[in-house]
Amino acid sequence: MSALKILVIPGSLRTGSHNARLAAAAAYEFAQAGVDVTRISLGDFPLPIYDGDLQSKSGVPKHAINLKRMIGAHHGVLIVTPEYNSSVPPLVKNAIDWVTRVQDADEARGQVFREKPFAIAAASEGRLGGTRALAALRLILSACHATVIANQLALSFADQAYDDTDRLKHPADIAALKAMVRQLIDVAQHMM
Repeated sequence: MSALKILVIPGSLRTGSHNARLAAAAAYEFAQAGVDVTRISLGDFPLPIYDGDLQSKSGVPKHAINLKRMIGAHHGVLIVTPEYNSSVPPLVKNAIDWVTRVQDADEARGQVFREKPFAIAAASEGRLGGTRALAALRLILSACHATVIANQLALSFADQAYDDTDRLKHPADIAALKAMVRQLIDVAQHMM
């Protein structure tokens, strides 16, 4: 059996993003668990706002195809999303919208979402920790027929959540991260 590969996607490009920090902390936990982990930036896959007319005229952008292939090359995916106005930011939603439009020969549209488990996490300076964005993201991924694991992480008061080495410092946050990482690994191994 090949080594388990997990893809970590932070849903923020902002410098100093709490969600990028959480994605880095999660990637570290996956590596500690012996997983081959890849953390990417959606900034490396720039996409126009999804538009069916644009797709009809120009086809699916190469960055959407490359992102779909990146997802497809892994056994599981973690998306760490900010919360904008009680939902996911346009960057995350647009990436998902474009990836669902990539259809390689001999596969159904959006098949990459059906083939692997997804974990979701969010970080916020507020008390709710991005829970509303997680609910929206779970709904979006479920509509894509993705398996979204039950364990998720909503990191509250993210501006106070890290130590000097950028690792989570509160035991409850550490336990929640480890539980999510462990469940994604277990489900991904089962689906391989």
